Amino acid sequence: MIINEKTQYVPALDKEVKIITLQNRKHTQVTITNYGGIIMSIKTPDRRGNFAEIALGFDDVESYLKEAYINNCPYFGAAVGRYANRIKNGEFNIDGTSYKLNKNNGPNSLHGGPNGFHRKIWEIETFKEPKRTGVILKLTSDDMEEGFPGKVDIKLTYTLTFDNELVIDYEAITDKTTVINLTNHSYFNLSSMQSNVLDHMMVLYADKFTPKDENDIPTGEIIAVNDSPMDFLLPRKIGERINDVDGRGYDHNFVINGHEGDLNIGARLVDESTGRSLEFYTTEPGFQVYTGNYLDGSFERDDIPFKENYGVCFEAQKFPDSPNQTHFPSPLLKPGEKYQQTTVYKFGIADI
Repeated sequence: MIINEKTQYVPALDKEVKIITLQNRKHTQVTITNYGGIIMSIKTPDRRGNFAEIALGFDDVESYLKEAYINNCPYFGAAVGRYANRIKNGEFNIDGTSYKLNKNNGPNSLHGGPNGFHRKIWEIETFKEPKRTGVILKLTSDDMEEGFPGKVDIKLTYTLTFDNELVIDYEAITDKTTVINLTNHSYFNLSSMQSNVLDHMMVLYADKFTPKDENDIPTGEIIAVNDSPMDFLLPRKIGERINDVDGRGYDHNFVINGHEGDLNIGARLVDESTGRSLEFYTTEPGFQVYTGNYLDGSFERDDIPFKENYGVCFEAQKFPDSPNQTHFPSPLLKPGEKYQQTTVYKFGIADI
């Protein structure tokens, strides 16, 4: 297990940041920076043993700080919080007290607001053990930051294992009752960006999903996928029925099969052209499937522009707008409690 660490001065921040690359015995590489807790790069082999990039992002931290990126932020690989996904009208109520958040998605608050965790510099340290290696990231979010109550201490642990798994463990505590919903926003393209992801085969281990309104807020219903365009209970190409989805493509919360708190499989992705596979597991009750509907080629790496549908995200989460929908899994965190969740991305080669 190998760790490569470098320090980079970033003029736009007037600070130094760390960029750390993890590598396991199968030579899979994961590169992480403490700016935004961002997973900058993931490189895995195809069926012929050729290593290539499978995650959207940049090779330098400066690119995440450019005005065009900040103004139209796709959150490539970022650690997202204090509340991942959308909160309707940027407001919610706890015990009779109303809290108003900074809005950054039309009428809504999205992914913790414009200066959420994806724009913070985290404390970082590395660890190395015989069968795993990784980084530990820590951050303190002050009371009323972006409008959220409570001083919250967050700890993220990114681990690359002997068995080709990228494990993300999340922990948080608060000094005042608050809402919290953390996720990672990596976009995967198992073809190494040689094409979009519409021909990737996908299975979703979710019998139900939460339909949404014109502002991408759940209507409150929890309905069966049945034989709708949301039905990926059997392997289907992502693009098979994407044009039948309301809006521009998939950007929906799915209700995972299994019990919250157990590590349940949520999705399996296969690219037949390269043989690469990805399995996604989470202890959370839901996960957002997003197919990069708003990518327009403005951002690129290695002269490959990231166009519409050039990546797919599996974002472990409580349901969107849960602070305002009491029948959804509760996002409340109280003093004396600990928020905990685990996400696993397992890389492999499919038997095609």
